[in-house]
Amino acid sequence: MSPQRLAVIAAVLPIALVVTWDAPPLLPRGEATGPRRPLPAEERPAPPPEVVTRAEWGADEELRTEPVTYTGPARAVFIHHTNHPDDYDCADAPAMLRSMQADHVGAQGWDDIGYNFVVDKCGTVYEGRGGGKDRFVLGAHTTGFNMDSVGIAALGAFTDPAAVPGELITAIAEVAAWKLRPGTDPRGRVRMVSTNDDSRVPEGDPAELDVVAGHRDIVQTDCPGDALHAQLPEIRQEAARLRGAGGR
Repeated sequence: MSPQRLAVIAAVLPIALVVTWDAPPLLPRGEATGPRRPLPAEERPAPPPEVVTRAEWGADEELRTEPVTYTGPARAVFIHHTNHPDDYDCADAPAMLRSMQADHVGAQGWDDIGYNFVVDKCGTVYEGRGGGKDRFVLGAHTTGFNMDSVGIAALGAFTDPAAVPGELITAIAEVAAWKLRPGTDPRGRVRMVSTNDDSRVPEGDPAELDVVAGHRDIVQTDCPGDALHAQLPEIRQEAARLRGAGGR
């Protein structure tokens, strides 16, 4: 092979490695510059559900004053509740999200709504925290474990078993199946390291968690409500089915 040919291969090979890598690196705070690289197909083991965008539910983008931070593909999904009364009308969900965004910024001191996605009791999925629903946005949902995870909040309290409709369970499972990184079984376990001392795990210590976990499993809280927490095995099983993992 000619020296010229070897030089061409040497120049092209690093580019090929970057393009085919299936886990984007942690980016510094701020939007990446330059054209966005489409995510490889294997990062989407299940098709995305229909998602109501921030523009559609009326998010106030002027409340956001800090650049978006991106993280790696989700190794875990944390299920939350918003603690709203369960008897709301689903038509009011966009207004409820706007109020929640204002509360998260004004009262909690966050730059935006904390959850990556919110699902109402009718099974409608809403884009939560800004930065791109198709990207891996660092949320503010499970203190100490926001890195490489996705927070999904169910709109409601869910303390009564009758208040957990099947549409909600299915929609949460669809988001989990879509966002979890390749090769992850939603019914499995994952080892993660705490990034601060505000959870049950001190900063720097590891924790072994369910891949699809409840907020209460790692933070001292009753979230996501007794009834919804009891449905986590069903959510895991449905997410596994959607990813083609089958039953067990």
